[in-house]
Amino acid sequence: MPKSTITYWNPLDALNNGRWTPVEGLEGLAEQLTLSIDPASGEYTRLTRFLPGADTTAFGGNSHDYPEEVFIVSGRLYDAAFDCWLEPGHYASRPPGELHGPFRTDTGCVVLELSFPGRKET
Repeated sequence: MPKSTITYWNPLDALNNGRWTPVEGLEGLAEQLTLSIDPASGEYTRLTRFLPGADTTAFGGNSHDYPEEVFIVSGRLYDAAFDCWLEPGHYASRPPGELHGPFRTDTGCVVLELSFPGRKET
């Protein structure tokens, strides 16, 4: 089954703030908005919005057994695993198992995330 589709719209417009939902376990720190999903494979495209002052240090780093791509849309985000600040335009294509985070932001940050759980490493 292909990923869901939708006609042009602006998820960053303030009129769409009600569509964002808290990231489970990061309530008050980060919100997400799924843009497209394939229910069969689980592959999705989503925006993750880290709120100003968010710090996920208490949760440690993260890794997945599937590849993902991330692109910084706005704001800035510190990735402790790489000891660097990510700013608009930064991009990564993460292989399965790559450690990333924990994260923190002073200004807030929006990240475009393309995840491929249907391509798990075996």
